[in-house]
Amino acid sequence: MKQNYFIIHGSFASPFSNWIPWLRCELEKKDLEVYTPDFPSGVGFQTYENWSKLLKTYVDAKILTENTTIFAHSIAPVFIAKFLIENKLKVKKLVFVCGFNNYLGINQEYDTVNKSMYLDNLEEVKNYCNDIVCYYTDNDPYVKYEVEKAFADAVATKQKLIPNGGHLNSESGYQEFSELLTEI
Repeated sequence: MKQNYFIIHGSFASPFSNWIPWLRCELEKKDLEVYTPDFPSGVGFQTYENWSKLLKTYVDAKILTENTTIFAHSIAPVFIAKFLIENKLKVKKLVFVCGFNNYLGINQEYDTVNKSMYLDNLEEVKNYCNDIVCYYTDNDPYVKYEVEKAFADAVATKQKLIPNGGHLNSESGYQEFSELLTEI
């Protein structure tokens, strides 16, 4: 079965935000198969249940498989971890960027859309992937360093701290994120 790549956006984002379009383009230049699902965004739409329904269509179509590498940003890493655990689904590699779990306090809208994604058995994701890389920063304006570091400590086989990287999004200057190309 052919290897493929998924790039998963975070809360109040889309496949057309941050470094996602750039990374998709770079992967496609290498003639790789790439999927960038557009998950429901916003209060009342972004829920674990709604995101799961969309991702399950790729599982049912045998596109999301053990030959899949997933890049996920912000809330997406914990969503992916929960999805893999609940569906007992193995993947090839996970690249998590600014991942966090069980963190409230960004603001009411973010807390509302993020809380359904959280889980208590985060470490179990290691049963479904043997190669988990976590990128995080020391000055994220949304999620405390300690929270991102704790997430990485719980799941990562490799960690990469990006000094002064903010939330590693376009607002922090990350329309491109060349380090991610080392994970292909």
